[in-house]
Parts: sequence; structure tokens; C-alpha cells
Amino acid sequence: MTKKNESIKNIGKGYTFIDLFAGIGGFHIALHNLGAKCVFVSEFDKYARQTYEHNFKKIVPELISSENFAGDITKIDEQDIPDFDILCAGFPCQPFSVAGYKKGFEDTRGTLFFDIARIIEEKKPQAFILENVKGLFIHNNGQTLLRMKEVLESLGYSFFYKILRADDYGVPQNRQRLLMVGFREKEIDFKFPKPFPLQTTMSDILGGNCTKTIGYTLRVGGRGSGMGDRRNWDTYLVDGKEVRLRPEHALKMQGFPADFHFPVSEAQAMKQLGNSVAIPMIQAVAEQVFISLNKKKSDNSK
Repeated sequence: MTKKNESIKNIGKGYTFIDLFAGIGGFHIALHNLGAKCVFVSEFDKYARQTYEHNFKKIVPELISSENFAGDITKIDEQDIPDFDILCAGFPCQPFSVAGYKKGFEDTRGTLFFDIARIIEEKKPQAFILENVKGLFIHNNGQTLLRMKEVLESLGYSFFYKILRADDYGVPQNRQRLLMVGFREKEIDFKFPKPFPLQTTMSDILGGNCTKTIGYTLRVGGRGSGMGDRRNWDTYLVDGKEVRLRPEHALKMQGFPADFHFPVSEAQAMKQLGNSVAIPMIQAVAEQVFISLNKKKSDNSK
């Protein structure tokens, strides 16, 4: 490992974070890869919790076996959450997505954003990283995002946002997501990460000559529509034959490590991967957050 890679690996060392709406732990892996420590997890879905526990019990056994591996966020008292530096949340996207009919705050899942806000207000972390579908950017003519911005700024935080593509950060998936970042110290300068070259293609993942270099966005449902269906997202033409995505393929499209396993059915695994984040993209954003925090810390010590 080069000195540069070693410094990146440890850039988050000494920082703690919480993983809200954790799913199967994409945020956890991304920040853990940079040296940060997770001190609290909240995930409601019982099957996602099974997968999370299965994969993280060896990495952070003290967390998984404690009350800090929590369930329903609406029933969590923010005062019971350990202190932390960074709040991470890929909060429910259905209220803002095309598939979810874009109901926004009218949907009870949309109001879960305010659970994030109450935790930030109580715990006052140094920073937050939020992720959602790109549809949030234009939902209700931009008023929903503006409301979120106003809420977080009223709590004393800066607010940066940008739509990023997973295939700009090394993985072959046309997944566009809105990333939102903020800092308690508003004078902190932040820039979203620059794109870097694709590191693998769909041919690499599917083990043959695939007609698509970059894959479709992984989804939660509607599998097996076939090549000719406009709704198709999981069937590819490889060496002249139709190949349907399986979890081992989807894992690579999201940038999960090879030793990540699913103790659930294949259908559940695909659903969980469709709900997850593209790890290299989240890791690139988190790296920039740590760079900004470390620079501010260095400036304050002068």
C-alpha cells in the first residue's frame, strides 16, 4: 500500500459516526474504510437487520450486541444516542421517487427527515451526510429540498448538495443520487469529489461480452421484465444470450466487498441491494468531508 493510500485509509481515524436508515450497511462500509468508527445504528426492516448483523458482528461485535443496534427511529430518544461526529443517513427515498409517486412530506416516510433533524438538534454533530434519489431535487418544484435546507440551516449548519452518478466513481451503474452535506462550523469549505475512471464494466461483472458497459440502476422490485421491456433493469445480453442479474453481480455494481454475504432469500438480497448506496460514491464524499474537517482542525491549531 502506498503512503497516499494509507493516508486515505486513515483519514477518518478518530472520528465517530452514526448510521441511520442503515439498510445493509453501505454507509458503514464506506466510512469504516476511511478509519472512522460507527457508534450507533438504526434500521427498522427485520430482513435488512439480519444482513447487517451477519456482516458486521465480526467487525463491531460490541455494537451489534448492544442497544445501540437499534430499530425504529421514531421510537428512539435522541438523548440515548451516544455522542458522535458525523450523522449518515440514506433516508427513505420512496416519497420522492417516480416509483413512489413523489408524495414527499405527505407520505409518512417523508416525515422521517424530521427525525434526522431532531437528532442533529440534540447531538450537534460536526457534520452530516445525507443521500436520496435525484427526484428530491425537483420534488414539488424544489420546495421540498428548500424546506430541508431551511430546517438544517436553522439548526446552525451549512448545506451543500449535488447530484452524483455512481459510474463517475468507479462502478458500472447508472445510479444518480442527491448527496447533501453540512457542517456545524459554517465557514468550513467543502467541495464534492471529482469523478474518477470506471474501474470495472458490466462485461467484467457478468463474465462475458456484455452489450452495455454501464449497467442500469438497481431497483427494489419488478425483476425479470426481459430485454424488450422498457421497464427492464436486470436483464443483459452477454455473449449473445440473456443473463439476469443475481446478488453476486449486484454486489459488485454497488461496490460491496467480495466477502459480503446474505443470510436471506435471493429476492430479499436483490431488494436490499436496490435500496442500498453505491459504496465508492459515498466513500468519495466522506473522504472530502474528512478532508474539510481535518483542514479546519489544523487551521484552528495554528
